[in-house]
Amino acid sequence: MTRAKVVRRTLLWVGALVVVALVAAGGFGASAVRRAWPQTSGTIALEGLGGTVSVARDERGIPTITADNATDLFRAQGFVAASDRFFEMDLRRHIGSGRLAELVGSTGLAADQAVRTMGWRKVAEAELPTLAPNTRLYLGAYADGVNDYLTKAGEPANLAVEYPLLATQLPEYRVEPWSAVDSLVWLKAMAYDIKGNFADELTRGRLTGTLGAGLVGSLYPAYPTTEHPPILSTDDWSPTTSSLQTILPSALTLPAAQPATKPVTPAALAPELAAALTDPIAADAMAQASALLAPLVPLLGRGDGVGSNSWVVGPKLTKSGKPLLANDPHLGVSIPSIWSQVGLRCRTVSTDCPFNVSGFALAGVPGVIIGHNGSIAWGFTNLGPDVTDFFLERVTDTAYQLDGRQVALQVTTETIKVRGGADVPLTVRATGHGPIVSDVMPGVAEVGKSPLPGATSALETYAVSLAWTGLVPSTSADAIFALDAAGDFEEFRAAAKLFAVPSQNLVYADTSGNIGYQAPGLIPLRRSATAGLPAGFLPSPGWVSQGDWRGWVPFEDLPWALNPAEGFIVAANQQVTAATSPFLTTEWDAGWRSQRIRERILAAGAGTLTAADLASIQGDSTDGFAEKLVPALLAVDLADDPFTSSAQDLLRSWDLTTPADGSPSSAAAAYFYAVWTKLLQAAFDDQLPVDLRADGGSRWRLVISTLLADPTNPWWDDKRTPSIVESRDEILRQSLVQARLALTKSLGSDVQGWSWGRVHTLTLRHRVLGADTVAAPIRALVNRGPFALPGGSAVVNATGWNASVGFAVNWAPSMRMVVDLGDLDASTWVNQSGQSGHPASPHYADQLGAWADGTTFPWPFSDTALSTARREELLLTPAG
Repeated sequence: MTRAKVVRRTLLWVGALVVVALVAAGGFGASAVRRAWPQTSGTIALEGLGGTVSVARDERGIPTITADNATDLFRAQGFVAASDRFFEMDLRRHIGSGRLAELVGSTGLAADQAVRTMGWRKVAEAELPTLAPNTRLYLGAYADGVNDYLTKAGEPANLAVEYPLLATQLPEYRVEPWSAVDSLVWLKAMAYDIKGNFADELTRGRLTGTLGAGLVGSLYPAYPTTEHPPILSTDDWSPTTSSLQTILPSALTLPAAQPATKPVTPAALAPELAAALTDPIAADAMAQASALLAPLVPLLGRGDGVGSNSWVVGPKLTKSGKPLLANDPHLGVSIPSIWSQVGLRCRTVSTDCPFNVSGFALAGVPGVIIGHNGSIAWGFTNLGPDVTDFFLERVTDTAYQLDGRQVALQVTTETIKVRGGADVPLTVRATGHGPIVSDVMPGVAEVGKSPLPGATSALETYAVSLAWTGLVPSTSADAIFALDAAGDFEEFRAAAKLFAVPSQNLVYADTSGNIGYQAPGLIPLRRSATAGLPAGFLPSPGWVSQGDWRGWVPFEDLPWALNPAEGFIVAANQQVTAATSPFLTTEWDAGWRSQRIRERILAAGAGTLTAADLASIQGDSTDGFAEKLVPALLAVDLADDPFTSSAQDLLRSWDLTTPADGSPSSAAAAYFYAVWTKLLQAAFDDQLPVDLRADGGSRWRLVISTLLADPTNPWWDDKRTPSIVESRDEILRQSLVQARLALTKSLGSDVQGWSWGRVHTLTLRHRVLGADTVAAPIRALVNRGPFALPGGSAVVNATGWNASVGFAVNWAPSMRMVVDLGDLDASTWVNQSGQSGHPASPHYADQLGAWADGTTFPWPFSDTALSTARREELLLTPAG
């Protein structure tokens, strides 16, 4: 029996058990659970529709919406999204608006403080009137459709089971009407989730003051361009000779820089910045900034190595002679899944109604984000450019220092409402660089009671401000609809030009046989304020304008390619190009996944690849890094320790795959990853703060790869044993021994009985009701798992885990798709859980088994295929 069948049987059993448990727990029975299920057949009359809209669903509840005009189409999409996922949408707008505490109580306060300080909703409100007229029309129509459904439902209990389950804590809760801004704020949240080197810059700033720049720099090795080729070769793309200078939009107004007493250079500034980084006041401010922003991590899901896989192969490599495109974005795990699936069709495609598109959407946002239409397909992976900078600011209560003068701080006040508690006031201060993110934590006002070096006032202290492109009103919403309607590569690039944040790798294929790539987004132009280091490597000194943003890299200067000579493009978060201009970042994914995908494509040979082959590559569980580490582990002499050597022997015949079953490969994978965890702890825990411990992602693999060649590197020495200086070989031996002991305790003494899947498990948890503090019957209703999964953090089948915490999966492919441009009906897709957000619905987790098993479902697109797939049809008709 396949894992998919086992999971499906388990889910059906759990669903029945949960209803019984809820009845026993207090009369909350099947009728209450099903009360919010949407109507999916028959007819519903709606005010404001111009014509009849068809909502046809397949056996997994995935809707295809067909309308006569674009306004009706997106109004119906809003109606359907609300019927399937409204609690999720409501939760998302509370998160994105900094109002989570209104819904979940004091546990949401820290996240609200972070979001309000950054001002996501204010940016979205400023963005809306700048969007194209059609975009505003579609956003408004979508909001109208959501509100149509809210009106029809009448009360919260008819919208989602979560509302009556929370009723004791939310007795007065009223669902607010949806607005276009509500859609935009979740785009801000998604952009924040995948914004680049945000955490690393603060980490380096915090560590440099205590460890020194050299030791910290060794934790950020250069990208291995030769071993892991970039997305584009120098033959595919080379930098242009433009000025790389544009004017900052009026939305981002930086204070006018005043001439310093003498010219400021990075070399001249370096001692002053070094002094600042070692100052305990600045160190505390950077730690406070990290603490403020940390609560958003579990809400959105991040970690070293979180990225995505995408690749596209051209006609010469495929069996059909037409391109194939694959994509699986990696994001934090939860239920309902991040994506919903939808088809959006104009009955007659025209200039006024140009949509015939199918793919993955975000509940709460109109249009399709990733997918294909009748002519082109596209996929996203995170480009990861450096689009955030932290600035150490010299501030008083009312001003900050810039180029020798005092500039007034921008100060606003907010009130955060807390369910079941008193309102919490919030004062937000900002400099010209951005909001002061170190300013709202308890005790910060008392930090820095002594004046700073060079301070112009005894009241002056350090703070940390944030500059991020996501805080600039932009046209990303315009890009969604432009992509959905694009018909060729030129129109695809025009749409990509509108895509400001988050900056993504966009891969492309079309039915004419072309493949392509485009790097879009707002990429800031700035000079490094630190001698010998790239811009953004460390927090910049905000008191001089040396490191200020000067504009954006022009779109024409961003990397792109059409039909590269190699015949395929792999974009899996690795380096985009070896060129140093324009500056994008120094912090690429280390390329283990991209290299494995390249190897699989090249091994297939010309004229052979099919959609099934690409789906097989998505499930590849080979760990390429193990090829570097295993020989070093096998070189450790354990002849005097047969207990540990019996586990070491598992690695001798290991094929480097990471299955979840009980095979010898699975036993070897379990031991390898246990050793990896112990190795990271032994090498780094003695010098890194608890909140900055090594998580084992791709960067840490690159670090260890470098250290293996340097047996006496200072990182090998354990500072907790001052009388002993450890070397590489001693640390490797300790790691092998400690891993054997740890797995013996958790999995038993028989190494042949070990399995990676017994420790590497996934539990999908509801964001509000899934915590361990919630009553068990409710958790059973809304959560799913645990399930054993193959793969790992730097593996193509990217089921990520944090080595400083444990083996449990905390990020993974949020969906998988393969598009066949030779026969769109031969395309396949799968979501992480299911289409529905209603926990007892048959479509809440009906795709989870296939997703866990690495299989996919047919993706119908043509009229004939959609007709065959139809199981239910709801007609939305004009009222009256």
